[in-house]
Amino acid sequence: MDSSIVSQEAPFSIDGFTLTPLKLIGGDKGRVMHGIKATDDTYAGFGEAYFSEVLQTHIKGWKRHNRMVLNLVVPVGAIKFYVFDDRADSPTKGKHLSIVLGTDHNYSRLTIRPGLWVAFEGIGGGQNLLMNFASIPHDPTEADAVPLGSDGFPVLPC
Repeated sequence: MDSSIVSQEAPFSIDGFTLTPLKLIGGDKGRVMHGIKATDDTYAGFGEAYFSEVLQTHIKGWKRHNRMVLNLVVPVGAIKFYVFDDRADSPTKGKHLSIVLGTDHNYSRLTIRPGLWVAFEGIGGGQNLLMNFASIPHDPTEADAVPLGSDGFPVLPC
């Protein structure tokens, strides 16, 4: 495996950030890849599911959802996620972390509660695809976005 896609263990967590390991079940005709169940602790309802592709070395973000709970899974490739907390009332205000998810290493679901900023970078050599099991349907009025490199945000990649 390319050492550039090995996941880092965050030295701390961010309030509203949950990492849930998922099952990959092998088979001679292909794998079954778990995503989310209604009985999971982080399940917050279902609004829609969508895929987002990110090309190698490209970064999408920063984006903050104000009502949507994100449940992110990487079924293809490898993606590095950056999470930043600027919420005034948060015990982790000012903290940021990064973590790599993919099918070949650290196959997990990343749950991000409303109010946290997220960006993500394609780091796999081929296609990099995430799926979001969103708690509400897409609503362009419930999210905020700022360009990479904005004042007060971590410099990416970090």
